[in-house]
Amino acid sequence: MIETPYLLFLGDAPDPLAAKVAQGIRDWRPEYAVGQFRMDGCKADLGLPDMDLAEAKAAGAKTLVVGVANRGGVISQAWKKVLVTALEEGFDLASGLHNLLRDEADLAAVAEATGRALHDVRVPEVDYPIANGVPRSGKRCLAVGTDCSVGKMYTALAMDRSMQAMGMKATFRATGQTGILITGEGVPLDAVVADFMAGAVEWLTPDNDADHWDLIEGQGSLFHVSYSGVTMALIHGGQPDALILSHEPTRAHMRGLPGYELPTLEALRDMALPLARIANPKAQVVGISVNTKALSEDQALDYLEQTEKRMGLPTVDPFRQGADRLAQALAAL
Repeated sequence: MIETPYLLFLGDAPDPLAAKVAQGIRDWRPEYAVGQFRMDGCKADLGLPDMDLAEAKAAGAKTLVVGVANRGGVISQAWKKVLVTALEEGFDLASGLHNLLRDEADLAAVAEATGRALHDVRVPEVDYPIANGVPRSGKRCLAVGTDCSVGKMYTALAMDRSMQAMGMKATFRATGQTGILITGEGVPLDAVVADFMAGAVEWLTPDNDADHWDLIEGQGSLFHVSYSGVTMALIHGGQPDALILSHEPTRAHMRGLPGYELPTLEALRDMALPLARIANPKAQVVGISVNTKALSEDQALDYLEQTEKRMGLPTVDPFRQGADRLAQALAAL
């Protein structure tokens, strides 16, 4: 069990999106977020109080959470002094990076000497099966994106909130480090051996009541050459009844891939739906989620209206406007 509340470590994040783990915690579990720790050169800001370790300790923080998601998931040597000092001053450490805290000899030694805990949430803890494709009772919804980090997790969390308020049966199913840190459970899917990824999603979304919805946290993108594999595992292992198309309209290119343009929503629909129908012939695209954070209110409303007219599907920014219309689309199935 990771002790709360947290001091969110942003390190030297080069842009706001690099601190998406911390941002997710800040947005969905604000009661966990005491403050933020930023190093020189950090380009991210959660709008939380900037604190040093002593100030955070006095404010009640118990765990320093590495809130940065960098390419490759590595622990920067530039962070080490802060991480070591945090252990010495009585903090536990938590991280969702591929580069595990426990594998860093200096951190492991200090943690042992001080009696502090190292929490690596991106470590599979179950022997997952190979997927068998057998249909399961209950219903499932998956957000698929034109790119990475376009709001797929936010979409599922917002839909869960709306559905709970509407009295619908729903469960958010975390598949990444941020979702696991928010909910306390899930599958770190991109750390699962490839042959078992789809089986892990089947395990995560078992048989359920006929009117229960699993809201599966999306990952990667079918169009992203670095991370498409995890998306395929979610589509086939999740056997979604409903797909939500997720998009961020201001991207100049795919995240981390300047040579690749973003696909259109039409291309995403036409790619994802046939793949989903391999595992679930009844799969449907039921709505569109747009991350309008970079747009003004008027720009956002205009973009959403034009997209809805073009695509013929309910189109919302679920974090900015709420996800009631997407929840209603599920209720209509």
